[in-house]
Amino acid sequence: MGALQIPAITELPYHPPPLQHLIHENNLANSNLSYKAILELLNQKCTNSFENLKQTHALILKTGYFQDHYIAGSLLKCYANPQFGTLSNLLRVLEQVPEPNVFVWNFAIKGCLDLKHPSNAISMYLQMVISGSKPNKYTYPQLLKACTFERALEQGLQVHNHIVKNGLNEDRHIISAGIQMYASLGRLKEARNLLDSNGILKDTICCNAMIDGYLKSGEVEASRELFGIMQEKSVGSWNTMISGLCGNGMVLEAKNYFDEVPVKDDVTWSAMIDGYNKNGYFKEALEVFGQMQREEIELSKFVLSSASAVCANIGALDQGKWIHAYIRRKKMTLDEILGTSLVDVYAKCGRLDLAWGVFEKIKKREETFCWNAMIGGLAMHGRAKDAIELFLKMQWHNVKPNEITFVSLLNACAHAGFVHEGLKFFVNMKQKYEIEPKVEHYGCVVNLLAKAGYFDEAENLIATMPMKANSVVWGALLGACRIHGNIDLGERVGEILLDLEPENSGRYTLISNIYAKAGKWDRVEKLRVLMKERGVKTIVGRSMIDLKGVVHEFKVGDTSHPRSKDIYSFLEKLVEEIEVKGDHQPNTSEVLFDISEEEKESSLKYHSEKLAIAFGILSTEAGDTIRIVKNLRVCEDCHSAAKIISRVYDREIIVRDRVRYHHFRRGQCSCKDFW
Repeated sequence: MGALQIPAITELPYHPPPLQHLIHENNLANSNLSYKAILELLNQKCTNSFENLKQTHALILKTGYFQDHYIAGSLLKCYANPQFGTLSNLLRVLEQVPEPNVFVWNFAIKGCLDLKHPSNAISMYLQMVISGSKPNKYTYPQLLKACTFERALEQGLQVHNHIVKNGLNEDRHIISAGIQMYASLGRLKEARNLLDSNGILKDTICCNAMIDGYLKSGEVEASRELFGIMQEKSVGSWNTMISGLCGNGMVLEAKNYFDEVPVKDDVTWSAMIDGYNKNGYFKEALEVFGQMQREEIELSKFVLSSASAVCANIGALDQGKWIHAYIRRKKMTLDEILGTSLVDVYAKCGRLDLAWGVFEKIKKREETFCWNAMIGGLAMHGRAKDAIELFLKMQWHNVKPNEITFVSLLNACAHAGFVHEGLKFFVNMKQKYEIEPKVEHYGCVVNLLAKAGYFDEAENLIATMPMKANSVVWGALLGACRIHGNIDLGERVGEILLDLEPENSGRYTLISNIYAKAGKWDRVEKLRVLMKERGVKTIVGRSMIDLKGVVHEFKVGDTSHPRSKDIYSFLEKLVEEIEVKGDHQPNTSEVLFDISEEEKESSLKYHSEKLAIAFGILSTEAGDTIRIVKNLRVCEDCHSAAKIISRVYDREIIVRDRVRYHHFRRGQCSCKDFW
């Protein structure tokens, strides 16, 4: 653990501006500014305004209050605000504090952590020890958390020794943080020793931390055992089990625990809804949400946010609108959490107009995730120009972009074919915004280049990446090979992908599509045999449509729907009509069987998205928009058919597939057949 490197900079992180604004606003005269008034300024005026913070800092220097450690610590706390704080400013302010005490050091350590610089928090502690300032019980929970984030086991062990030497090893908050650190670093034995050696099985917080550690490490049986022998269980104990079991894919067992919770809180309901949602049990998630409504339980913003995520995943627009109406009816503040959830719902349900309306009404838009939701929504709809424009507006509002922001921007450019703009964003990530590109960003750029036909450049980028290309990167290249019919490269990339992901059925399907399109049926058959030998099963295509709050799901050739007879009868008429009026010729190039053209056409007719479209037209009024969510990429024949259906039946059809959104209107698609 090296010494803290504090820059030898003596000037302040700003030039003190005029003070009249703050003095007038608080009815204070510069000459009689009180200690209490300074603290009020820091705690009330500086938490959300960098300008106010700079002015208050200047006031503190002028009035001499900077010598007070409580004032200095409170100032550091403000400079650690992630909305506008930077590590360099934090360090410069700390350097000005004369002989900082433990209170100041604690704020500095926490500040480094809040600003996502855990290694500096660890170094800060070393500097604190060297200075002779004695740590207290508030120092170590943050420090252990820093070791957890930094995955610094060696430093964590040293910190643990210091805790024992300073006689703080019986503090339950420190023990809890220690358990979390050891468990997160895979040292479950040390974590359990920490729990057992203090004889605190009756301490709920520490037991919860240990259970959480077990579950995150996949030690489900150990978590059950500890939960069973706990002397006292809080609602947090139950919530930890529910969340952890869902995280291990054991949703049904989690539901059993959920049903046994004596008194549920907001987190309990959210944990179950989230668990179902993340494991693909969308209908069950909405059933839990419906149970809350039936029991007339007050819905918190966290529960509403969880339910919104489910609606976004399955395109349940009516349910999303109900949530929005509930927020308005209850006069709930449209903060960044609720607002972002609604933006996500509306964007993923194809209503960018409603998403934008919510985004504009969010009370504060200071968090990056809020802007990311809207930029991401525009990106997935292929609205690259609008996404870029919003990114520029985000900068004007002094909101810092992050890694997710650039994933959305790069995807937007890829969907629209904006190669030069995308490459500029990629370069500026590091040069201008000091964000190191990760493998996801490289995957986006490979997609950008290859989709535009720049295969050599895409391959060169993969070869020069600072990290090993993963399946996402190679998958992007393979997808472009399908678009451009690049069989040779597709075959080469396909072999790499099948080595990386031998159990991913989607890879086999995409490679088979490339072969089938080229009429290479012998290779299609070889892939089918390989899948059978490896026990790989294809993912069934599913299309969902939300009508009046009820989600209807269709599979290829499915006859389980109550109106199945009507749907198939109407689909026969629909297909015949688009062939006559729209000159639709079934595109059999992606049918993965070497069978007659008539058989191929028959198999295409009953694809899940066609069934969903037929049901949508049957069940809605003339002119109503039809919204469909599909779990896989829409095939070329269904894409072509949807364009003609939109013209013949004068309907707007919005399909969200695994890749992007398709807005079919008057015989055209928003993707311009580029997906």
